[in-house]
Amino acid sequence: MQSTRKYTVSLLILLFLTVVIWFLNIGLGSVSIPFDEILAVIFSAENSKETWRYIIMDYRIPKAFTSVLAGSGLAVSGMLMQTMFRNPLAGPYVLGLSSGASLGVALVLMGASLFGGIAGSVIFSSWGLVIASSVGSLLVLLAVMIASIRLKDTMAILIIGLMFASLSSAVVSVLAYFSPAAQLQQYVFWSYGSVGDLSWNELGVLSFFWLLGIGIAIFSIKNLNSLLLGEQYARSLGMNIRKNRALLIISTSFLAGSITAFAGPIAFVGLAVPHLIRQVIPVNDHRILLPAVILGGAILMLLCDIVAQLPGSEHTLPINAITSLVGAPVVIWLLVRKRKFLF
Repeated sequence: MQSTRKYTVSLLILLFLTVVIWFLNIGLGSVSIPFDEILAVIFSAENSKETWRYIIMDYRIPKAFTSVLAGSGLAVSGMLMQTMFRNPLAGPYVLGLSSGASLGVALVLMGASLFGGIAGSVIFSSWGLVIASSVGSLLVLLAVMIASIRLKDTMAILIIGLMFASLSSAVVSVLAYFSPAAQLQQYVFWSYGSVGDLSWNELGVLSFFWLLGIGIAIFSIKNLNSLLLGEQYARSLGMNIRKNRALLIISTSFLAGSITAFAGPIAFVGLAVPHLIRQVIPVNDHRILLPAVILGGAILMLLCDIVAQLPGSEHTLPINAITSLVGAPVVIWLLVRKRKFLF
């Protein structure tokens, strides 16, 4: 009873921090806006300035929500992969989804000359890169799903995912070698990742896939706890390993694939947040770990976005660089202090 109360308090603290940092994320940026004006805009006061209303409602709030969805989604998919493979270094992109998305975008941006007018029309479409990224992730997902049906060894699926990632990276490298500087620059900018380019419609689509992925993860909580003691133990409890494996892969694909499609490849968050949360809340029960990881991922992504925005400056740093610069030293310090992984 006492431990349950302790975990509940920890989750409430994480929730409170998420709300506070969400408002902080909205309040900070290149344009200084008083906090009372931010509240006035959010609650539709008539006397708020039109410029501030546009900045907050059409840019900062969608960006903050995107940060929450991206951070929490990547963190949960990283937790699923670490539990499934029983590997502390597994992350949301271990199945090759990010590499497949990168290949799809590279074919559109750097392979436009190969496809002529069709690719050109896709590039100038607002959904062009999203569609290309989604198709690339989907093709890799289908290949991994076919492999998961035929293979009994979970580690073999991990190796296949890494091989698909290597193949995709090789094709991207060939395209980059023959591409003009302008097209190569477009691809590099996409690879930096961004949470500030989504419209409300795009945010709605991303939220839909986020809910699907989180819903499957919640449905799989009991099986995830069984997997902590190994596949043999889980099988002895009557769990269908292949069915559960397929559910975890589908959940990860919904989360990591959609986030990559809309926000680009964002490194580090999915790998690090589950470890950070386990250091703060030392428990492996996924009934507690799942909501904690959702909140922890949202907090880390919101903080990284605040740093990337360089409040008061007109410049914006790549979110990918910030997630690694801010988080990697913290994880290294925590793991050295604890001197062990939790797997």
